[in-house]
Amino acid sequence: MSRIAYDTDHPGRLLMRTLAGYLSHAIEAFPVDPNSIYEIVVVGNSTMRDLFFRQNVYSIGQTPYRSITEIEMAEGKRTSTSLTETGLRSLLPIHPKARVYGAPIISGHVGADAAAAMLAVDLAHEERLIAVMDIGTNTELILGNRHRILAASCPAGPAFEGGAIACGMPALDGAIESFAIGGEGQFLLGVIGDVAPQGICGSGLVDVMSELLRTGAMNERGRFEDDVHRINLYRNQTRDVFLLESDVNELAQAKGANVAGLHVVFSSYGIDFDELDVFYLAGGFGRNLNVESSRRIGLIPSLPPSRIVQAGNIAIEGATIALLSKTKRQELEELVKKVEHCRLETHPAFFDFFVEGCQFKPVEPMPCAN
Repeated sequence: MSRIAYDTDHPGRLLMRTLAGYLSHAIEAFPVDPNSIYEIVVVGNSTMRDLFFRQNVYSIGQTPYRSITEIEMAEGKRTSTSLTETGLRSLLPIHPKARVYGAPIISGHVGADAAAAMLAVDLAHEERLIAVMDIGTNTELILGNRHRILAASCPAGPAFEGGAIACGMPALDGAIESFAIGGEGQFLLGVIGDVAPQGICGSGLVDVMSELLRTGAMNERGRFEDDVHRINLYRNQTRDVFLLESDVNELAQAKGANVAGLHVVFSSYGIDFDELDVFYLAGGFGRNLNVESSRRIGLIPSLPPSRIVQAGNIAIEGATIALLSKTKRQELEELVKKVEHCRLETHPAFFDFFVEGCQFKPVEPMPCAN
């Protein structure tokens, strides 16, 4: 939302300063002549994809949160939400006549990265019931198989990416990425880059809350025991890394949004969590999560580990498939049109699901009206 607001006030500046700039540096680092690049596939959330193609993103930030391409498609002005641009107009250092293809978005904030993930897991030909969840500031959730697909976006906020957390930081050198409490109460830290801790990233936060819960130092409501409001994770002469009870409240609300999304989508589909065959944890955050910790605090459903696949950045995998095959690209175009978009806020039990999801306990099926 902040990017949408910024682009509204400073049209095109994000494109020039970040998107085009970073991509240009990456392309120039390739071991090939950039002028020999004739085809590029771009995927990303709805806002970032549209910013790259110089679309007006104002409508994505206003209810009902639709890309201008969705609006035009509903008005019969286009047959797809995908976008195509030439190399010259893309502002990238590639062949001027190259084709730059922006994969279609699904709906609202469920963007082209989620669409590419469907291609990566071959959802168009899948008979099993699968779910794909990419946890982040805006969590995307997809559920179904070749016969029926539901999707939703969960506005979780930046807490699990280190935002709004006192000692939160991205998954960079110095971030605590794993945490355990030993038998004698000692804190066992895993730090990215094997350097002194500077803060804590999302996977570390999940581990900390799981261990505090396991050892009784925190209850299911996210309250620390013995009137403690701060837990020191690391301390030296120059740096303290700690977790505040107020940080846990931020994380509880982010988790509550994700859990509400899970309940809404599964109840809308008419199945319980245990009927799922495969649960894909997508994205860099999902790849690095401790599954046991995530289940304990109720970030993901309480499924057997054999059904949970930490798939990593499958959006890139899907984009690669689309880049190499026009047939698969057309398959993706048809697949996104089959997806039913669940708007969480319109579900009658959303608030109940959210409140329940703010508790730090395993996610179990909840009775509700479909």
